Amino acid sequence: MLNSITAAAGRLLISEPFMTDPNFKRSVILLTEYADSGAMGFILNHQSDYLLGDVLPDTAYSELPVYVGGPVAANTLHFIHCVPEKIEGGIEICPGIYWGGDFESVKEQIAGYRLNQSEIKLFMGYSGWTPAQLDEELKENSWIVAEKCSADTIFNVSEQNMWKEVVISLGSRYAHIANFPENPQLN
Repeated sequence: MLNSITAAAGRLLISEPFMTDPNFKRSVILLTEYADSGAMGFILNHQSDYLLGDVLPDTAYSELPVYVGGPVAANTLHFIHCVPEKIEGGIEICPGIYWGGDFESVKEQIAGYRLNQSEIKLFMGYSGWTPAQLDEELKENSWIVAEKCSADTIFNVSEQNMWKEVVISLGSRYAHIANFPENPQLN
């Protein structure tokens, strides 16, 4: 295995540099659930072509980007945030990062310009794994697990740079792969 850190809710999954599945190419995923029954998370760095107003036309101040959380249930909307004082009912996934909460409050705060991109990230769909599927993919070195996630990385690093920055943050053992070309045949 590429690393010895086990998968768990609140950890990041980083796709190996040459993953061919277009859904997960150069992806950074925040795991929100990890259990014997399977795993779930959201791709943090694949912004869709949609803004919130495209998905929820009745929402005022609809300029927030919507990300592709994964290929499962692409007709559903999910969110993570770092402002529990503004959004009640979220589940703390890792220190300072919450999944879900009172969506009516979210819509009101977006309409009142009281939430921004550095506080909330919205996703269409999610990434999901059946029981033992993710463990098998980890054994095949499809993913690297990062033990720590931070609100700064999740909400403030651009999606274009996130994969590379997260890989570099893993230390010298992994830093060299951050510069691997996306398609080694073009090198």
